[in-house]
Amino acid sequence: MTTENKAYPVTLKGELTEMPGRWQWLFKWLLIIPHVICQFGLWIAFAVVTFIAFWAVVFTGKFPRGLFDFNSGVLRWGWRVGFYSYQALGTDKYPPFSLEPDPGYPADLEIPYPEKLSQGLVWVKWWLLAIPHWIIIGIFSDLVPILVLIGGIILLFTGKYPADLFKIIVGLNRWSYRVGAYVGLMRDEYPPFRLWDN
Repeated sequence: MTTENKAYPVTLKGELTEMPGRWQWLFKWLLIIPHVICQFGLWIAFAVVTFIAFWAVVFTGKFPRGLFDFNSGVLRWGWRVGFYSYQALGTDKYPPFSLEPDPGYPADLEIPYPEKLSQGLVWVKWWLLAIPHWIIIGIFSDLVPILVLIGGIILLFTGKYPADLFKIIVGLNRWSYRVGAYVGLMRDEYPPFRLWDN
């Protein structure tokens, strides 16, 4: 009997296509202000859309496609801004103001549209079933900024971002975004307890 880890349908990409600059990360808090302003409204809309989708799933078993694409785009935009700034410090390439995929950007998030979602699972997956993940994410939500700061300091003094540290940071973000898609009612598959894709 073989056990195979199937890839989880929420795919988070973050690549060090070119090494970030040594000191630029010190000022990214200022550069992301326009994104933060946009995302404030988008996250409110995300919550409203998720509430509407909850009832749509309860009655039809479907997450309306346009609403799904919007929420997927909000998560994607959030990840690109986080990758650029203090969730990873993975690039100096400024993130696009877009909900759409951008193959030219070194960070992306893809969530395939589910044709059918469980009408019963929707009642418990966003809170009860997610409790183990919330606990773990709560623990490492404090760890990610510390690891990113360590990476930034190493980058400042050496000009290099340690590959293993970067891989762990992206893995922790991957876990969080998978859980975010799950509790956002976008997938029924339970998120794996792992940092990697497979």
